[in-house]
Amino acid sequence: MAANDTIRVHIPLTVRKRRGRPRILPPTDVETSEPPLGQDPHVLRAIGRAWAWRKRMVRGEVTTIADLAAEEGLSDRYVSRLLRLAWLAPEVLERLVIHREPSTISIVDLCTVAVLPWCEQPRRVFD
Repeated sequence: MAANDTIRVHIPLTVRKRRGRPRILPPTDVETSEPPLGQDPHVLRAIGRAWAWRKRMVRGEVTTIADLAAEEGLSDRYVSRLLRLAWLAPEVLERLVIHREPSTISIVDLCTVAVLPWCEQPRRVFD
């Protein structure tokens, strides 16, 4: 086959990690037959747990993370890491929980982002 007979096709695809696995997303202007991805239920569950734990601590039902972890049957390291999700920026929470916009990072990375200033969080979570 001669070089002049070669046809190159360029398809602009985006590769994003979803639940720890790479997923190929089509361009935004192309309609697909499958429904939009929505939010990972594990992320929603983790945020809900963090908020419930935060409320319990504010009400005085538990005084320390170690007490909370013992009641939940979890390690205090896991509880303290997940509890950070209760302090995500309001914009991030709205986009994740209400609009169900999928994030581009894992739960562990989301916990790390929660300690950043609120103005930086949306860019880190959704870009």
